Amino acid sequence: MMNTTPLAERMRPTSLDNYIGQKHIVGEGAILRNAITSNLLPSIILWGPPGVGKTTLANIIAHQLKRPFYALSAINSGVKDIRDVIDKAKGNGMFQQQNPILFIDEIHRFSKSQQDSLLGAVEKGTVTLIGATTENPSFEVISALLSRCQVYILRSLDKADLLSMLDLAMRTDGVLKEKKITITENEALLRISGGDGRKLLNIFELVINTIGGDTIEITNDKVTAIVQQNIAMYDKTGENHYDIISAFIKSIRGSDPNAAVYWLARMIEGGEDPKFIARRLVILSSEDIGNANPTALVIANNCFQAVNLIGYPESRIILSQAVTYLACSAKSNAAYMAIESAIEAVKTNGDLPVPLHLRNAPTKLMKEIGYGADYKYAHSYQNNFIHQDYLPDGIKGIKFYEPGDNAREKEMREYLRKLWGEKYNY
Repeated sequence: MMNTTPLAERMRPTSLDNYIGQKHIVGEGAILRNAITSNLLPSIILWGPPGVGKTTLANIIAHQLKRPFYALSAINSGVKDIRDVIDKAKGNGMFQQQNPILFIDEIHRFSKSQQDSLLGAVEKGTVTLIGATTENPSFEVISALLSRCQVYILRSLDKADLLSMLDLAMRTDGVLKEKKITITENEALLRISGGDGRKLLNIFELVINTIGGDTIEITNDKVTAIVQQNIAMYDKTGENHYDIISAFIKSIRGSDPNAAVYWLARMIEGGEDPKFIARRLVILSSEDIGNANPTALVIANNCFQAVNLIGYPESRIILSQAVTYLACSAKSNAAYMAIESAIEAVKTNGDLPVPLHLRNAPTKLMKEIGYGADYKYAHSYQNNFIHQDYLPDGIKGIKFYEPGDNAREKEMREYLRKLWGEKYNY
């Protein structure tokens, strides 16, 4: 009899020992693994892209801790469903069972009132909450609930993880191990999966079933042709969601307003949350435009505020205005590159001491030992500027901000050269 259970479901691991990826949180000695093995699990939020094992990890935790497990989806569950689970959990407590685990998939889709209904049970320990989200919980989870949870970030699976997943499927799956499967080329499988393990296994199964037979050779051309013939329509809850938003962002970055507004229309017609789109525009306005056009951030932020106020269908017009403006703007990633370089310097050099002349000196003792001494107040000098060092001694002269090649940042570059001379001679 043919097995109709999808390969991704058949390959879902049941213990941490055969869980692939996320070694930074569940590998030997990692913080979440220690919490699980010591049975001291707090309420947690698992934040990461789709297909990296959030739901699987929640199931493994419940199985390993031998606790009652309740699962709700934020898409089709309401306050009543939450209260029903909490009432059941309280009943379990009367018989001295360990507090159940309540798993909520896509918790970012819960409204404030739905999230509020969880607070008491989480705070009292009636349930241990495991929330899964693909969105930044700082934006999507209310602060009162977030403060009662530990947030763990799950990463996209890397090449080694994905290849291990394919190898394991071919060796152990009841259906696949009966076939002779040769992966001659794997680049297309890996590229299309985008680090999403579930998507990889779905594509792999689709390719195998399409080719048919017991002897199967998989190449890049075969994978690409088969996947292109079976591209699903946009679905805001599906895997294509992240492909569409990627195309959208890259079209704006590439200064193509026609393509950008097309992908915007795809998302609108797919029922995407307008706040999700607007939030991405705020990020893009700094990451990809920055000081080439500082007004871009103002426009994007105003768009976000207006979308929150208006909602669909009218917010489509506001989004279109912002998208076409950002696509037509000059581009620069200099601000983004500057902070990335600075963070790398912090990681490399550690906590370098603040120079004495830049330190705050609120007490007499601090003044006596030199805090704030020799600091020159810029506004006391001509043109509100005076030469002095602001970086720690260990990294003096290092450059993090490299002005972009656009009109506004060329002006900034010339201004810095005029002030600093050789120090800012880009």
